[in-house]
Amino acid sequence: METWMSQLPSALWDTPLYHLAIPGSHNAITYCLDMNDRSPVDLTQPDMLQKLDKYMKPFIRPFVYKWAITQEVTIKHQLDCGVRYFDLRIAHRPNDSSTDLYFYHGVYTTVTVEIVLMEIRQWLDAHPKEVVILSFSHFLGLNQELHTLLLASIRSIFSSKLCPKMEVLTLRNLWALGYQVIVSYEHSIVSGHSDLWPHIPYWWANKCKAEALIEAFEHRKQHGRPGGFFVTGINLTEDLKYICTHPTESLKDLVMSTYPTLLSWVSEQTPGSKLDSLNIIAGDFITESRFVPTVVRLNEKLLKHSF
Repeated sequence: METWMSQLPSALWDTPLYHLAIPGSHNAITYCLDMNDRSPVDLTQPDMLQKLDKYMKPFIRPFVYKWAITQEVTIKHQLDCGVRYFDLRIAHRPNDSSTDLYFYHGVYTTVTVEIVLMEIRQWLDAHPKEVVILSFSHFLGLNQELHTLLLASIRSIFSSKLCPKMEVLTLRNLWALGYQVIVSYEHSIVSGHSDLWPHIPYWWANKCKAEALIEAFEHRKQHGRPGGFFVTGINLTEDLKYICTHPTESLKDLVMSTYPTLLSWVSEQTPGSKLDSLNIIAGDFITESRFVPTVVRLNEKLLKHSF
């Protein structure tokens, strides 16, 4: 799966990327959450959790980590396994006098945004025909200055690999122009920058059971897919009731127990331009199952439909 894009049949080289089936990583950078008790929980968490964490940290933190980690392997490992869409949630730590930016989910990461982007760049240098979609969002605690610094870092690191907004978004065209990075930036600032793509819609069902998630997506498919890129997130969402009634479990336990059902549904889907087709499919613990091969194999259906 390390070079699946370059190995696609030539008949698909002129298919727009938003009509291909692309595997994605939900909350991609949670493999390096800060386990140090001095690191605060992120400011989006409910007030009750923040207070409990402050006064009952030894009891609360293990629960936070068990349900906050959505990926266990590094960005390089995810790339090697074939993931090409990355959900990147950006934050500036509170009370941090530096301009360093991190990722977050429950708590902040130990690794900075710049380091992760450099790792992606190095991987792309070694894989010149692979294309990634980086979705920057949330921007917790970022002011205008930090946005400016982040954009400067993105441009400096990816340089000529950065793909501007363009009409013909096919592998053949991207390869010819040397573009490998599509940056989606969920902020109003995007309108003034030709090298930033707008927010990519993310279908999130907000369900903790596979059957309910599938039902929600089937209902959504009836209303038709968006015109460009969009993500179907097969990531399950636990609520406080579920966590309290499953005290010995973790998010990984929940995900792995439901993957057979979810991947069976994914295997029945079709990419392409039809109203009920899918594009990017994102999940949790994406290297622990047949997730990536199942998604990539959907592109074979495009070959059948073209004859």
